[in-house]
Amino acid sequence: MFSWLSILWLAATLMLIGPAQAAAEFLPVEQAFQPTAEVLTPNEIALRWQIAPGYYLYQSKFRFRSDAQGLSLKPAQFPPAEVKQDKFFGEVKIYRDQMEIRLPLERTDHAAQPLRVLARFQGCADDGFCYPPQEVALELALPVAETARSMAALRGERPRNFGLEEEILAAEDAFVFDASVTAPDRLELRWNIAPGTYLYRDKIAVELDPERAAAAGVQLGRLELPEAEIKPDTVRPDGSIGDVAIYHGLLRAEVPLLRSRADATDIELSATFQGCAERGICYPPVTETIRLSLPPATTLTDAAATNSGRVSEQDQIAAQLAKVSIFGALALFFGLGLLLAFTPCVFPMIPILSGIIAGQGQKITTRQAFLLSLAYVLAMALTYAIVGVIAGLFGANLNAAFQTPWVLVLFAGVFVALALSMFGFYDLQLPSALQTRLTELSNQQQGGTLIGAAIMGTLSALIVGPCVAPPLMGALIFIGKTGDAVLGFFALLGLGLGMGAPLLLIGTSAGQLLPRAGAWMDAVKAVFGILLLAVAILLLERILPATLALVLWGLLLVVSAVYLGALEALPAGHSGWRKLWKGLGVALLIYGTLMLVGAAAGGHDTWQPLRGLTTSGGAGEASAHAQFKRIKTVADLERELATATTQGQPVMLDFYADWCVSCKEMERDTFPAPEVRAAMDNFVLLQADVTANDAADKALMQERFGLHGPPAMLFFDATGQELSGFRLVGFVPPQDFAAHLQEIAP
Repeated sequence: MFSWLSILWLAATLMLIGPAQAAAEFLPVEQAFQPTAEVLTPNEIALRWQIAPGYYLYQSKFRFRSDAQGLSLKPAQFPPAEVKQDKFFGEVKIYRDQMEIRLPLERTDHAAQPLRVLARFQGCADDGFCYPPQEVALELALPVAETARSMAALRGERPRNFGLEEEILAAEDAFVFDASVTAPDRLELRWNIAPGTYLYRDKIAVELDPERAAAAGVQLGRLELPEAEIKPDTVRPDGSIGDVAIYHGLLRAEVPLLRSRADATDIELSATFQGCAERGICYPPVTETIRLSLPPATTLTDAAATNSGRVSEQDQIAAQLAKVSIFGALALFFGLGLLLAFTPCVFPMIPILSGIIAGQGQKITTRQAFLLSLAYVLAMALTYAIVGVIAGLFGANLNAAFQTPWVLVLFAGVFVALALSMFGFYDLQLPSALQTRLTELSNQQQGGTLIGAAIMGTLSALIVGPCVAPPLMGALIFIGKTGDAVLGFFALLGLGLGMGAPLLLIGTSAGQLLPRAGAWMDAVKAVFGILLLAVAILLLERILPATLALVLWGLLLVVSAVYLGALEALPAGHSGWRKLWKGLGVALLIYGTLMLVGAAAGGHDTWQPLRGLTTSGGAGEASAHAQFKRIKTVADLERELATATTQGQPVMLDFYADWCVSCKEMERDTFPAPEVRAAMDNFVLLQADVTANDAADKALMQERFGLHGPPAMLFFDATGQELSGFRLVGFVPPQDFAAHLQEIAP
């Protein structure tokens, strides 16, 4: 067996002999790749490379330039190439043995002249060694160029120039466009502008094919154009006259790429531009498309780093997470979890945990209540972290998977059974043999209640509170981009513990404040039974029609009112507490009755149950906020974006699901607000209902935009480009949402 000393000695030996072997094995670059040049015609040259066996050249690494006066190089014409899976650049095109590249020339000086071409290239050996980029100078002698006019004269033809000294070039000859990949996150764009013509600066635009770019996780940054020449008193394409910014000669520009995925990929770049000839004739706009192969990304930049420089809240959190240690992630996200602890996603967990503690009876101690609460909170936080890591790494939203009707009905049934036991209809107990076994496993806790509390905490994290908020989304973005599941796990664990900290306090306090015996204990257990029934209705209203859910809420309030003695006369000598409970019962009876009346009239708003009566069967509900157009697929979205672009309107896309608590809050509280409705009038409103969480929903939500669940609001400018820095996730109050909309489209 090798010792550590022998392993170190072997490594040192390899390091010493490695360079010598490399020098002996690999040819000098001038022997591996031997270039030559030849003039084929006065307007075309050929560049050839003799490539040694076992070596190859990259097609994408060739660059050509010349400083010769009176001519310019047109785009190179490459021969068919071999496709290779390269460990550095992914799928690439290469050449072996020998190859010839043809370079057409655009000549304005037709006299014989020398030509010096600088050719840049790069290649590798099959054994894995790659040479740095090389540049060689190739000297040629160009003969006299015969122009089209002189050739026509030799053939006895009359020049067809309609009285002009020279014919007007075609647009594709006047403005020769080309693009290349200079780095994994940068493109170089080139326009060879023919003499006597110029390009307008403000008519140059570039874009990526949206579907291919979305699948590749690539967006364009801001196009970086050089300083332009100001041409005064110039005829513009629209016929007006004024000063314009233009380019002559060779125009080079760069555009950065925002990449959210690291793997090599292909993109399609479209460039639109327009120019004129100096004699006053303008060309129509030209659009050219080039397919480019991108090597693996070395730096990932989320789409939220938009051209505006704005970064969304969730991406700020992801960036902050990348700078901290494990303990820092725990502390940071624990604080963020505390901010989420008093949201509708966590509220249903309060009666669940309190019901577990109250269900232990009057003998429970403060210590036992604390241990039960701790088991519940730890299980909830661990589940939250594990599910989040799975979602970040694999895009599998387990919370959404549990929002199916049969799961929700089953879990609601569990709460109904627990509630009925609270009312004293029966006692829920495990078989004695299993109780004994669980007692040993749970440190003498009665009936294995620690394990039961932990199981309930796990199920609560999966089913009760599937909410998406900026801290959660920030952690998922970080995990997805970096693959650092360990740091992401502890961040999400801290988030879950922060959300559960108030539950720990509430549960421990419940164990201390519960009465120890007597009718009071029965009354307290009944209250928790009612709260558990409320949790069951909260789950069921995700899948039931809104009117039926309103009926269930009304029945719960009416039955609770009867239980509080709302219909009973107060006995003689009653206490102040009895009056209080009767008054509360009467209030619940009235509101519950209004709910039942409202449901009968077609209403479905628990906060305004009579809305159906006042708006003729709920007709006004549809106009409570601006109307969204429903979409389902990526193709639906692209079609609507294209339509909005032709109209010059920005777009808002809302992701919604029936099981999303925060989505219901947005529908009820935010969208109907007058200031929000006024601001939304400036947008084309689209809504994707992802309740089913099927393949089409996942393709739109996860694959297209990298989202892990609703609610999420995305915004697009008038050209159809997403303003990623303005993304919103989670519930947003009306005033904040209105201000956000006005910032995009004032």
